[in-house]
Amino acid sequence: MARPALMLGIDVGTTAVKVAAFELDGTLVAAHTEAYPIHRPRPGWAEQDPMDWWRGCAEGIRAVLAGLDANAVRSIGVVSQVNTHVFADDQLRPLAPAIIWQDQRCAEVARELDDRLTAADKKRIWGGPIVLDASFVGSRAEWFARTEPELWARTRWVLSPKDFVIAKLTGRIATDQLSAVRVAGPTGYLREAVELVDGLLGKLPEIAAPELVLGPATELGAEVVVGTMDAYSAVFGTRTTEPGRGMVSCGTSLVVAGASAESVPVPEVVSFPPKDGLFVHAGPTQAAGDALRWWCGVSGLGVEEVLASAEAGEPGVIFTPHLMGERAPLWDSEVRGSFFGLDSATTRADLSRAVLQGVAMSARHVLDPVERACGFPLPSLAFSGGGARSDLWTQIHADVLQRPIERLRVHDSAVLGAALLGAVGTGTYPDIATAAAATVAVDRVFTPAADADRLNPLFEAYRESHEALRGIHAHLTAWRGTP
Repeated sequence: MARPALMLGIDVGTTAVKVAAFELDGTLVAAHTEAYPIHRPRPGWAEQDPMDWWRGCAEGIRAVLAGLDANAVRSIGVVSQVNTHVFADDQLRPLAPAIIWQDQRCAEVARELDDRLTAADKKRIWGGPIVLDASFVGSRAEWFARTEPELWARTRWVLSPKDFVIAKLTGRIATDQLSAVRVAGPTGYLREAVELVDGLLGKLPEIAAPELVLGPATELGAEVVVGTMDAYSAVFGTRTTEPGRGMVSCGTSLVVAGASAESVPVPEVVSFPPKDGLFVHAGPTQAAGDALRWWCGVSGLGVEEVLASAEAGEPGVIFTPHLMGERAPLWDSEVRGSFFGLDSATTRADLSRAVLQGVAMSARHVLDPVERACGFPLPSLAFSGGGARSDLWTQIHADVLQRPIERLRVHDSAVLGAALLGAVGTGTYPDIATAAAATVAVDRVFTPAADADRLNPLFEAYRESHEALRGIHAHLTAWRGTP
């Protein structure tokens, strides 16, 4: 009997490459995760070896297809972390470590670029108020040109991780509109945005639709599509493809998104250009699973031990997970994490619970502007990512967000979304909404506890802490900058 047709999804994430094979109804057949490190050579810096992405991708494909019929793979979709940039020469050789999205080294350059633009300029270029931050590709390019002028002169390509990997898979170099954050619009590159940095425009790849087939993968034969950013792939993999649906993806970082037929742009989150009449509004934070990783290192506990400890902890201590600054909704490179509300009775279990709860509070902090951008409250939220593997963390999100949380059958929603893009590109499904409706399924619904509203005062303290501590964070930033 012939084996069922398969679609392959690849997510080049912040801590690992995830590769998975799915049947066409979304049933997971095989999966493999290949981890790699983040290097932090200086305070505020975060970088990776781009070849780790490629090696992880190649190993993941081999592992997933071991024991499967490789000829059954119809399509391959690749997505990745964005606001991560590799500077490569004309032979696709990296010229320096890739600067990943967490990195804050370009904050001062970003402020310079942002200060060049008036509110009217931003409205003309982007359609509304935005903030150019340290992860903006222009900030990275200007910083690289200033600090490494010889390498900048040799740079042929400035690429995202998935564009780099796909180029090695197929020999074709392209990106999509969504991954070209802040520099692309509905008709191509936003020249005024790109030309903030001399020479950048000629180093960026052509823009194509995420589902466009670029060609077959070398030695495999299955067609590879352009792909998109991991956060938007999670939109597909959570079925946030219809007005009124929303999602929380709790991975290394956390992303909250909602879909609507109308758009009310707000500065705290990103409103993507409409596709087939649907607007998606999303806000990424800096640390979700990364906050858990940090606390494991500090506490000396493993992940499962932290989760067990948190189960015994009591709410009351507040943790702000701004360990490398914060993206949505603050867009503040100076803010740093904190515990407050400690007293002599506070236990390690209380702190473990505070870490999990602080990440959920960051989700609630982003949810408010997402709902304002949608123009209505989201009745429930799909939940995916590594955080969805924990019943406790999922329940904490339900309690803090105070609405039903639908944990999905496939936790790695970005990987599923990548596979769906490939399936659409090769004609298995007519469009991404149809593909998502046919494949995304709910595993379990978590409802808020009866007394969840007792967390409201804690959230108000969490939200107010940013403004209250702004001056302190500025002092600490100045101190960190001293020799």
